[in-house]
Amino acid sequence: MQTVEYLKPADMNELAALMQQYAARATFIAGGTNLIPDMRSGRHRPEVLLDIGDLKAMNAIALNDDHLSIGAAATIARIAADATVNAHCPILAAAAAKLGNPLTRNRATIGGNLANASPCADTAPPLLSLEALVEIMDVKGQQRQVPLDKFFRGYKWTDLAPGEVITRIVVPKPSSGMQGGHTKLGLRKAAAICVASVAVMLEKENDHIAKARVAFGSVAPKPIRAYRLEAFFEGKAADATLLSQCEPILQQEIAPISDIRGSEAYRRQVTAVIFKRNLQELLWS
Repeated sequence: MQTVEYLKPADMNELAALMQQYAARATFIAGGTNLIPDMRSGRHRPEVLLDIGDLKAMNAIALNDDHLSIGAAATIARIAADATVNAHCPILAAAAAKLGNPLTRNRATIGGNLANASPCADTAPPLLSLEALVEIMDVKGQQRQVPLDKFFRGYKWTDLAPGEVITRIVVPKPSSGMQGGHTKLGLRKAAAICVASVAVMLEKENDHIAKARVAFGSVAPKPIRAYRLEAFFEGKAADATLLSQCEPILQQEIAPISDIRGSEAYRRQVTAVIFKRNLQELLWS
């Protein structure tokens, strides 16, 4: 049986010291909902586990003048229930409430959900539509911020270098005119990996779309921003013709695969349906 060294830093200073000491040998754990199954199956064999789950700084949720700061170790259940998140980023709270089941939500963390970089990461599409940034600490204790749409590089591939850790998620406060919608489609209502998901943020001015942010999950090798759709919508009159005009562009944006949860053709069809439903609700609510 493999021996794993387990360490639990008491604060961020101790974490930084341990990160410098162990560098690329360190694997971070908070909720462990992805890591523990991977260790059991042999897909991941860490040498050193650094437990960041109880670090105060990485559990904080705070509202600042222009952004919402969410610690990477904040659990999905807490994000779903947090009054500040619900008030300023309801699209994220709604997505968090649909992730897995209560057991998973009470253990899983937002940082882990993003660092795992699954195409079906539930929090990724709403955070992409909110133009969130990921704050990363390297082995020298230096911090940098990466836009989430640049953080995801490919399937299970992120901007994290060996030994680096996500410390918090920074979400710019949406303007008062921005409205959001999110839909996750799974094979059952709860505890299901999504077949397709969509997140939309829209701002209207004088019956025109002033700003659009669109993101999808489970229909590409990584969670994606739909830049061509966004550009198409901005400046357009908010009328019914948009629903038919946008579908060819949508189909160019996504690249779904066929797997046990659904075929490529099915994913293309349902993605168009749930996107149009969100758009319709936002445009004429």
